[in-house]
This record gives sequence, C-alpha cells and structure tokens, in this order.
Amino acid sequence: MPATNAKQQAWLVAGLGNPGPEYERTPHNLGFFAVDRLAARHAIRVTRKEANSLVGLGEVKGQPVVLVKPQTYMNVSGPAVKMLLDKYELPLSQLLLVYDELALPWGQLRIRPKGSSAGHNGVKSVIRSAGTEEFARLRLGIHPGHPLGDSAKFVLEPMGKPQGKELDEMLDRAADAIESTLARGVEKAMAIYNVSLRPRL
Repeated sequence: MPATNAKQQAWLVAGLGNPGPEYERTPHNLGFFAVDRLAARHAIRVTRKEANSLVGLGEVKGQPVVLVKPQTYMNVSGPAVKMLLDKYELPLSQLLLVYDELALPWGQLRIRPKGSSAGHNGVKSVIRSAGTEEFARLRLGIHPGHPLGDSAKFVLEPMGKPQGKELDEMLDRAADAIESTLARGVEKAMAIYNVSLRPRL
C-alpha cells in the first residue's frame, strides 16, 4: 500500500469506463485507456479486485498512487470511487478523475480543479457519491468535429483504425498531464496542458 503520511499522501487516479469486451474500444472508455497508459509507464499492475474495481498501487513521479478502473458500469461509478477513497483514507483533494468529454474536440485535454458533471453520467455518479463537485478531473476530448445524430450511440461505438495513431498520441499526452498534476499540482498542470491543439489541415 502506498504511504499516506502528511508529507506524501497518495493520489487516487480513477479512470472511468465500462467493463466488458463490447465496450473496450469505445470513446467512453478513454478513462480506462489513460490509466492503463500511465500504469504501463510506471510498471503498475492494475489487477487487484477491490470495491468493485481493478486497482493498482505504486508510484508516479515520486508520488504514491492508487490507480483505479471501476468495474461497475459508467453511470454508477461513484460508489466504487467513494469506497476506495474511504478505504485508503484519502480526502477528495487527492482524487483525480479521468474521463471522456464530448464537449471537447477530439484530442483536446482539459484539467479542472472542480466543476459540474456537464451532463457526463459517470461524473454525475461520482459527484452524487462524494457529495460535492470539489475534486480535480482530466477531461479527454472525443468530439469528432462533425454533427452527431445520437451522441449516446456515438460514445459506445467502437473507434475505427484511422483513429489509432491519434488515440495513441492523446493517451501519451493524458499520461503526461496526470504525471504533471501529481508532481506539480493542478494549477501548474493546467497552465501546461489546457491549450488548444492546432486544427488539422
């Protein structure tokens, strides 16, 4: 278990998604992907079964971490995240929630120190369980840049191969952003990563 003393309290980094092979390659699972990318970088196995989640314990940039992928469905992610915060005796100030964001263009990242769910049902569930919006989050943009007929259907449709390279680049930036947030704090990470990408020609 990571050290949780006053000087170096662990961060709980929770990526949101849906379990099961039918959802594995969907935009709604970007939170899972980002946690997996971070875990691979730091040789953390996210395989422990705790609180209806897969959990991995380790260190990222000298910071103790609890990496989490709730295995409930997206819309009821909150109880699992809250149970793990309670189990590891972590305050909400040590939570970083990572998830897909349809309101942002594909590939854009946004770190926020707090805020509403903006209609994201997974985030709604976490806010409901935590009883507050006062926790940090990393939003990963998934809007494809053209009108969507059914947004609920879009987020649950498998991504195509052309998105593979762009997805890889986005996950690298997401892992970078998480590392920066843990090592430097939310405000400094925001200054680095909350920038707009140049439009593709």
